[in-house]
Amino acid sequence: MARFVRLAALGAAAALLAGGCSGASGDGKDDKADHPSPTATPPASTSPATTALPASLTGQKLHWGRCGSTADSPAPGREWQCTKLRTPLDWSAPDGPTIDLALVRAKASGGERIGSLLFNFGGPGGSGVSGLPGFASTVSSLRERYDLVSWDPRGVGASEGVRCRSDKQIQAAESVDATPDTPAEEQAYLADATAFGKGCQKAAGPLLAHVSTTDTARDMDLMRQVLGDAKTHYFGISYGTELGGVYAHLFPQHVGRVVLDAVVDPTADTVGHAENQALGFQRALDDYLKSTGQDPEKGTRKIAALLDRIDARPLPTSSGRKLTQTLAVTGIVLPLYSESGWPTLTSALDAAEKGDGSRLLELADAYNERDASGTYGTAAHAQRVISCLDDKQRPTLQETKAALARFEKISPVFGDFLGWDTAGWCHDWPVAGQFDTPEVSAPGAAPILLVGNTGDPATPYEGARRMADELGKGVGVLLTWKGEGHVAYGRGSSCVDAAVDAYLLRGTVPKDGTVCS
Repeated sequence: MARFVRLAALGAAAALLAGGCSGASGDGKDDKADHPSPTATPPASTSPATTALPASLTGQKLHWGRCGSTADSPAPGREWQCTKLRTPLDWSAPDGPTIDLALVRAKASGGERIGSLLFNFGGPGGSGVSGLPGFASTVSSLRERYDLVSWDPRGVGASEGVRCRSDKQIQAAESVDATPDTPAEEQAYLADATAFGKGCQKAAGPLLAHVSTTDTARDMDLMRQVLGDAKTHYFGISYGTELGGVYAHLFPQHVGRVVLDAVVDPTADTVGHAENQALGFQRALDDYLKSTGQDPEKGTRKIAALLDRIDARPLPTSSGRKLTQTLAVTGIVLPLYSESGWPTLTSALDAAEKGDGSRLLELADAYNERDASGTYGTAAHAQRVISCLDDKQRPTLQETKAALARFEKISPVFGDFLGWDTAGWCHDWPVAGQFDTPEVSAPGAAPILLVGNTGDPATPYEGARRMADELGKGVGVLLTWKGEGHVAYGRGSSCVDAAVDAYLLRGTVPKDGTVCS
């Protein structure tokens, strides 16, 4: 089972976010240029009062050292440093057991340093430690005045990363039909979901109940204190925008210069997110079909018919594996994240129409982080444990089946997959979800710049306006880009890039409602 309901930079921007480093310190030596930590202060919150943090946490010294290589990435250049931050396992008991979070940074290159600029690339489940070095060229102008900093959130990568299944089990599960057509397929689908949850529970243990977005937002504020920053400056992408909104709600007085790009709709629950993405990916598919000279309605019907044929008889591939309907949908999704991927989609669909599923399978494997040796990444595991702890809603099989017609009307290609996903994703999950929708209201916070792309498939544009409204008057400032693909900054719009740079580097807030075309 794969999900793209809240996938951000994981599959979509994997090619953009190349490179990486381990979270472990290299030589263990202190960096003499580290900035001193402020006096311990309790985290502010508009929720019930929290316990003041012990000085052992707020006063900890970070030992920055050379970054190491990861299993699939070489070590980044010498300008990158890695370390570990100690944080409570359970934020309601800050004096209790702790876990370590892996951090990466490149220090500011200019003389007028503003502070640290934290990055979250989405998911949930995206690794900042491996992602930030690959994103560095896009944000090189920001490094002049900021230390660029990212981290693997709890449950991700080098921060107690959760792996719920072996590679063999993951590949076996690919044969499970994610859009079941018979009672037997429905039972297999839900049984697979139960098995995945049990695997996560066994792998994560007590951590499974402490990987929520709220937990990570509190980690961010501890990070701010230990890094020595009076305010949190932050760049969040896709799911990272939800994290940014939750942080702003909990710590409005600590909000510095914050950019949220490819904005998640904070008013949408589990079903609402799935509907939003069905709409967003169908829009992107329509735009793709128009670019090839096809009528979107006819082109959509043709692809839907192809998927029906694959469901009945999976296609052969050059690898010897079969292209199932679920893998085919996943392969179609990936190139829709960026207009540059559209030619690849054309060749993959043409090959599938001729009976060869190899190219769509290659795209699905890239999305699912499967390499040529059959080794899978774990970002999807982290995505699921985080989102299922966040999401209280658990649609039943009956509720999902009743909603399928609505999903299929929104998108004949993606609706069925996304509709069924609402039943299977957190089915029989070992821990209860925390909220229906995240609270992001942030009265008194500094202006937060939201960047919405009208052609975004994964986080449809409407979510940016809703986030602005939920943050509150005078806080959410909306910048619109009439473009294609997921994420706007660094994607070719000089208007967007100039507005974001002016805000982060000089504090110049654009007029709410500014449009870049």
